[in-house]
Amino acid sequence: MMFRAWGHPNIKATHKNTLEFTKEDYVSPEGDCIIGVNADFETDKLREFAKKHKHAKITIRLGGLQEVILAKTNPYFDDEKELVIRLGEYESPRTFAVRADKAAKHLNRELVRALQTGSPIEVLIEEAAE
Repeated sequence: MMFRAWGHPNIKATHKNTLEFTKEDYVSPEGDCIIGVNADFETDKLREFAKKHKHAKITIRLGGLQEVILAKTNPYFDDEKELVIRLGEYESPRTFAVRADKAAKHLNRELVRALQTGSPIEVLIEEAAE
């Protein structure tokens, strides 16, 4: 499954525990975990994926740049506007995945600079081995 989002000039990607995609069209300078705005994910499809697959491989692509995150899915994901991926185990309805191997601060800085230009990104979510 795939969805698109866009970068934004205020993206910092410095949060140490989470990263987030939002359907909002902006990110404030305080939103240090947000790495994509105007996300077009479908909550129903992501919730079904999370119920069916225990682990996810999340690939973020922007031009020739790519970042891969491995995480455990949260079958209780159910947010229409935000998709959060966490290093920890806190499973709120906003949380798509936990026990991730990366948070916003771990992303390649070249990718983050590209996000700051407002470029479109693709997010591919696939089943991952345990």
